[in-house]
Amino acid sequence: MLRPLREGRPLLFLETRVAQPLMPHATASWLVDNTALTFEQIAAFCGLHILEVQAIADDTAATKLTGRDPLRAGELTMEEIERGQNDPEYRLQIQKEPDQVRRTKGPRYTPVSKRQDKPDGIAWIIRNHPEVSDGQISKLIGTTRTTIAAIRDRTHWNIANIQPKDPVTLGLCSQRELDAIVAKAAKAAGIDPTQQDATLAGDREALIEELRRERETHAREAEAALAAEQGGSEGQSIRPSDPDFVDPFKR
Repeated sequence: MLRPLREGRPLLFLETRVAQPLMPHATASWLVDNTALTFEQIAAFCGLHILEVQAIADDTAATKLTGRDPLRAGELTMEEIERGQNDPEYRLQIQKEPDQVRRTKGPRYTPVSKRQDKPDGIAWIIRNHPEVSDGQISKLIGTTRTTIAAIRDRTHWNIANIQPKDPVTLGLCSQRELDAIVAKAAKAAGIDPTQQDATLAGDREALIEELRRERETHAREAEAALAAEQGGSEGQSIRPSDPDFVDPFKR
């Protein structure tokens, strides 16, 4: 709702927040079925369009709604409803705003569709970053230390089907969060984060050398093919190596 505020010219508007019931459509359905309030009053109280209330009353809404009693929820009183029924111009006032949902401390929330991937992410961290503690893994992935210990000891009930996979790829955490946990664990363990794995570096150098040799071989083959093509175009004849060969065109 916009409330005008005049400060000289031009006319300014400030947006004011109007409290609404927790489940406006369900509350509107209950008010339609259980009160004599007008559609305008119900729409204004629930923050809906009057056509939405009309659709609920005509049972033509997109979904079938189960009414929600605002009296039991403490959002309305019977006196407030009666006052609205006696005066069609009256606008109902909510008695208590819905409580804001605040997340309490605890493990990270993971969507149900991704919870089955947690063991794979845990196994990946244990294999690639053994310096990360169980408590850090628990906070990062959102699991229990019992599960982590079972995967670490290979006593997990589904250990045969667990495949280590990057938790970032699985969507269990962000790359920034993973990097922060790994850096913190490496610092606590006294590991230099800039130190590279010698085996990995050797494999990289061997791969580069192999690619270089293949490129040089292809270049030589291309030059030889080009030279042969140019030699043939200049009319160079190729004589057979057989000494008994007789050229029929020479007499």
